[in-house]
Amino acid sequence: MQLYNKLSAKEREELIKKAGKDRLTLSFYKYAHIQDTKSFRDQLFMAWDNMQVLGRIYVANEGINAQLSLPADRFNDFKSHLDSIPFLKNVRLNIAIEQDNFSFLKLKIKVRHKIVADGLKDSSFDVTDKGIHVNAAEFNTLLENENTICVDMRNHYESEIGHFENAITPDVDTFRDSLPIIEEDLSEFKEYKNLLMYCTGGIRCEKASAYFKHKGFKNVYQLEGGIIEYTRQVESKNLENKFIGKNFVFDDRRAERISDDIIAQCHQCGNSCDTHTNCANDACHLLFIQCDACKAEMDNCCSTNCKEIHNLPYEEQKALRKGQGNSNDIFKKGRADYLPYKQDLRNIFEVFQKNK
Repeated sequence: MQLYNKLSAKEREELIKKAGKDRLTLSFYKYAHIQDTKSFRDQLFMAWDNMQVLGRIYVANEGINAQLSLPADRFNDFKSHLDSIPFLKNVRLNIAIEQDNFSFLKLKIKVRHKIVADGLKDSSFDVTDKGIHVNAAEFNTLLENENTICVDMRNHYESEIGHFENAITPDVDTFRDSLPIIEEDLSEFKEYKNLLMYCTGGIRCEKASAYFKHKGFKNVYQLEGGIIEYTRQVESKNLENKFIGKNFVFDDRRAERISDDIIAQCHQCGNSCDTHTNCANDACHLLFIQCDACKAEMDNCCSTNCKEIHNLPYEEQKALRKGQGNSNDIFKKGRADYLPYKQDLRNIFEVFQKNK
């Protein structure tokens, strides 16, 4: 019985090419009580592997968080399988705005402590006491309200390439970092301001809205379905689009373009650019923004040192990595000191004080 992926990414890519079928990229999440996470995980793998589903899925006692792709002609089978699971029946599926047959090349279903790393002790508050969900039209109305504080619940490298107009973009590396910062910096507005939050697909806001209500914020709202569903509603209902730039996504596409605006710059030369790349040096893999000119000059690398290593014969590269762990740069997400044009994000509170 196969319960784990056995093909390399390269082998899977070749199979997708030979199949010649369009694939559909989508995501979903659901907070629910799952007792036997290992058994549930294995059942999902067996069913989804047979449907040629690929992706990154986290299962925990608190629910499921999934980003995946599957052959478009198997969508109805996949939906039927989800509906056969009581807590996933009619779960909202966020269909990607831009499709790519190679967005995922492996099926990875992992059992985790939580489906989103938030650092919270959930026993201290009611996670079901969530904020008010709003659709795209309602979100736009709230965004224009002078009594609203709009907060981006994503990380700095996500908001750097795209965010909503006048949104506060916390300068944080992780979701768990953002929660205490927002609480502290906006504490004086708990009683009377609208706290309007958004993220990629809604999952981070789902937990954050309950947390902030627990912390005393009276008027808490969250964008239902996140940026992905907002974009879909803007297009289908001909609404004004208030999102500027690209929406960062956690698959091989790395981003979906929402507007034509380019609000970031190449971290190496400073020219207008909003395309992320992973450093080609296998000992680095720093995620950073790189324009086409720098990509060609630097061989997809973030530094001269990485370029020199990347151009060595493979066996020499492998020998240099022996006994070495991953470079800490892999976790910096564009913050490495040797990137001269990394964007300096503004303090969350200073932005609001300036714009209020």
